[in-house]
Amino acid sequence: MSIYEYLPVEIARLGVTRKAAGLVLSQVQTHARLSREREERARQGPAEILNLSELVIAMWECAEWERIAHVMTEQQMSVYVPGQDPRVGRREEQRMQRVALDVAAAEQHGGAPAEMLRHRVYRIGAQRAGSPGEPRLTVHMMASSLGEAAHRAWTVYGRPGGLYQQGEYRITSVEQVLPEPGELL
Repeated sequence: MSIYEYLPVEIARLGVTRKAAGLVLSQVQTHARLSREREERARQGPAEILNLSELVIAMWECAEWERIAHVMTEQQMSVYVPGQDPRVGRREEQRMQRVALDVAAAEQHGGAPAEMLRHRVYRIGAQRAGSPGEPRLTVHMMASSLGEAAHRAWTVYGRPGGLYQQGEYRITSVEQVLPEPGELL
């Protein structure tokens, strides 16, 4: 059985925490404002068909920027230091507990050692063949690589009667969104 080392929400929060490290309150507030704007744009965009979507990711990141701004104000931090943020440590403890429970459950059910997956979140865009002016169809998926993300999207939506087949869609882009490219977990 496969276990995710990090869930998408954990990756999103961790990314924001890392970006916030060393910033002053006004910079964190600017990031919070920009993330609210991103969330609003995502609300106005086309709805995605899965739970993992641009809107959900924007909401997670916005909530984390706003939480950090609140913590800095409450604790009167001149600069954000993740080590002084009690929730950061608690979340890591909770993540480790989740992983341990998932591993134990997997080994109990299957008897084989659990496989630890360190997947990323990818945005896959698809367009109708020969219709570049039409809106893209976008989905977000967890995978270990760009190629695997495209393959998984096609496997799920490209089968006969699937979403991609209905309008003769072709995958036009695959990009990593969580963590941001170049950012390590």
